[in-house]
Amino acid sequence: MSLSATALRHVTQEDPNPMVKPLGVQLYTVRDHMKADRDDVLRRIAEIGYGAVETYDPTEDPKGFRQVADDLGLTVSSTHAYALLSEEPNAVLDAIATIGTDLVIIPGGIPEESFTTRDGLARAADLLNGLAEHTARYDMRLGYHNHWWEIESKIDGLPAIEVLSGMLAPELFLEIDTYWAAVGGADVPELLGRLGDRVLAIHVKDGPGVKGEPHTAVGTGVMPVPDFLAAAPDAWHIVELDNCATDIVDAVAESHTYLAGLERA
Repeated sequence: MSLSATALRHVTQEDPNPMVKPLGVQLYTVRDHMKADRDDVLRRIAEIGYGAVETYDPTEDPKGFRQVADDLGLTVSSTHAYALLSEEPNAVLDAIATIGTDLVIIPGGIPEESFTTRDGLARAADLLNGLAEHTARYDMRLGYHNHWWEIESKIDGLPAIEVLSGMLAPELFLEIDTYWAAVGGADVPELLGRLGDRVLAIHVKDGPGVKGEPHTAVGTGVMPVPDFLAAAPDAWHIVELDNCATDIVDAVAESHTYLAGLERA
C-alpha cells in the first residue's frame, strides 16, 4: 500500500533517517492517455520508476483511483483542485480524502489581472485564505501553483507571487513551477530561496523557455534543472509537461532517467 503524503511528512519530520520523497509526475502530462486507459497509464508510470503522482481531477472515481495507486505502490503526493473554485467544497474535499493526500493546490482560475496590482493580490489572497479554512477542517493544506504572469508582474519591484506569499495565511503553501517562473524572468533558485519553507512542491519541466513552444523531456531543454532542485531539496519534485514535442510517455520516461541520474550523482 502506498504511503500517504501525511504519513510521509510525519516520517520526514520525526525519523532520524528521513525518507526521501519519491519523484512524482503530474498526471495532467498524460491526460489524453488517462482518458483512454487510466489504469494502464498508472501502471506504466510505476514501471518507469516514479514513486508518486499528482492528480488533476480528484473527483473522477477517487475510490477506484486510490485502489489502483495503492496496488502499484504509488504515493499521491498532492492534487490540483480547480473544482474548489466552482463546486461545493466538502464534496471535493471528500474525494481528495479518498485519493489519499492532504496537499490541495489551486493551479489557476484567478484572473491574470489580479496579479498586476496590490489590491488584486489582496483579493486573490482573500479567496485562497477562505478556501484554506475549508481544507483545514479536513486536516489538509491549500497551495497555489504559479504560471509566468505571477512572475512577470512586479509589485514594488518584487514578483507578484512573492508579494502574494506575504498576504497568505501561514498554513498556505506554494507549488512553484520552475519552468514558468524562469520564463517569467525570475532567477528561480533565488526566488525559491526567498520563499523558503512556503514552497512544499516544485514542478520540473524543460523546453526552449519560450511561451507557446512545446516542452521537452526534462534534461533536454535549456532549463538549469540541477540548480532548481538544489534550491528546493526538501520539496516534492514533480515532473509536468503541459505539451511535448515528442511522444509524451517517452518524454516522461526520459525525464525520470535524467532526474534519477541526478539523484545518484
